[in-house]
Amino acid sequence: MSKLINLISIGAGEMHPESIEDYQKFGGFEALKKAMGMQPARIVEEVKTAKLLGRGGAAFPIGIKWEHLLHIEGSPKYIVCNADEGEPGTFKDRFVLRQIPLRMIEGIIIAGYVFNSPQAYIYLRGEYRDLNKILKNIIAKAKAAGFLGKNILGSGYSLEIDIVSGAGAYVCGENSALLNSTEGKVGRPRIKPPHLAEVGLFQMPTLVNNVESFAAIPEIVIMGGQKYLELGHPDSGGSKLVCLSGHCARRGTYEIPLGKSTLRDVIYDEELGGGMAGGRKLKFFHLGGQSGPIGHPDQLDTVYSYSDLRAAGLSVGSGAVVVMDDSVSILEYLQSVNEFFIHESCGKCVPCREGNRQIKKILDRLLIPGAADREDLANLRRLIDTMTAASFCGLGQTAAVAINTAWKHFKSEFEANVAKA
Repeated sequence: MSKLINLISIGAGEMHPESIEDYQKFGGFEALKKAMGMQPARIVEEVKTAKLLGRGGAAFPIGIKWEHLLHIEGSPKYIVCNADEGEPGTFKDRFVLRQIPLRMIEGIIIAGYVFNSPQAYIYLRGEYRDLNKILKNIIAKAKAAGFLGKNILGSGYSLEIDIVSGAGAYVCGENSALLNSTEGKVGRPRIKPPHLAEVGLFQMPTLVNNVESFAAIPEIVIMGGQKYLELGHPDSGGSKLVCLSGHCARRGTYEIPLGKSTLRDVIYDEELGGGMAGGRKLKFFHLGGQSGPIGHPDQLDTVYSYSDLRAAGLSVGSGAVVVMDDSVSILEYLQSVNEFFIHESCGKCVPCREGNRQIKKILDRLLIPGAADREDLANLRRLIDTMTAASFCGLGQTAAVAINTAWKHFKSEFEANVAKA
């Protein structure tokens, strides 16, 4: 029985990504037509029933987010698509943007209709600048075909979509920093509350969802929330795009139904990761991007769902699965993770800015025989606790997750070079 499913990915590789006609051959815009005949509250109820969790990493229930915004007074309400895919090891949004961008566009239009929004923005990762022109061309074609722009499908509803290019800042993947950047301000996180649904883009009510999240909306509208839920896990319906990289044999993006596979399946199944490249043994895997937890081979039989992974101290996160074999030093790997966060910290708060630098000094010493002592290990633990508790935004709060989880599984490697008292 196949471990794969085609919900979001239907038509990928079989149609020209910029062709409206090709997209319609695979059911494109049928969901939009159906949605235009539904009450906005009914669409929101279907999304709630589907138990679609945010696919960007935070996994907040999208139906609840939509319901909250629906009942907020004030207009205009803005729609923002977070396409700032800066999490290392994550390339599933790139898959959608390159192969099935119209599915995301259709989801954005449906969301716009629900909230009677006149304007939507796609905040595109700076490194995806080649997609800027392509997306603008797709938007122009959708307008010409009557699926976007003024009086969509004769409904009286109008929506414009503009593209905003980021400059490559990882922190702009955080929704409030993304909105600041969209407004032309410095891309740094905002104090919350107030929440973005109430005071978002240009101080107006705003919906911010991820590329993959928007791409799931058409299927929920077409099949209904209950059927979408049943295709996945009782706590999280539908499918997830997973990104396999590292030392697995078959690197790439795969769509799997939530709750139907284990991590062992994801890494070793012939349709998915295909096992370890070069015949070496699995040492660890890193889930959900650099801000996610590191897992041990003992956890391979954990079911790939939001709740099962959470119960095992792991997470779905962005969907990244970085596979590392036994040739890799865990400390050297953590060095690269730490250097990434040093580079990407916006510098706004001390716990993140200085904490990451101090962690680097300790990791550097731990790699040299006799250079570190027991106090270094104690300081490392204190730094992790302080950063997690006191950092201003999710970047600093999760920057030490990889180190913290690696400590649980590979404590002996942290202690190997520590000077004996």
